Formats: sequence, C-alpha cells, structure tokens
Amino acid sequence: MTPPSRTARKPTPAECSVCKGTGEVPITVRVGRKRRPVGQQNGYCLTCLGTGYASTD
Repeated sequence: MTPPSRTARKPTPAECSVCKGTGEVPITVRVGRKRRPVGQQNGYCLTCLGTGYASTD
C-alpha cells in the first residue's frame, strides 16, 4: 500500500509594508483654489490594491 500523498502548502503572502495589512491609507482632502488641506479620509492602498498583502511580482 502506498502512503497518502502530501500536497505542498502555499506560502502565506507577506503583509503590505505601506498599509501594514489593512488595505487602506489616509488620503489628504484639499479644497479651494489654493488647495488647502482640510482633513483626511481613507483610500485604497495603491501598492496592494486594497488586499493587504504584498505583491509577489
């Protein structure tokens, strides 16, 4: 009888270093003709595209 075959586990992807794995980063909101910063809002991390994991490319 042959032993059961073992499947290799995929390595877990590393967390994104920019967003620390959350998938969101603060974006400064600017208003007016002089483009004054008035606050911040959450936006997608462009490095990982909101997944929270580092790209393997």
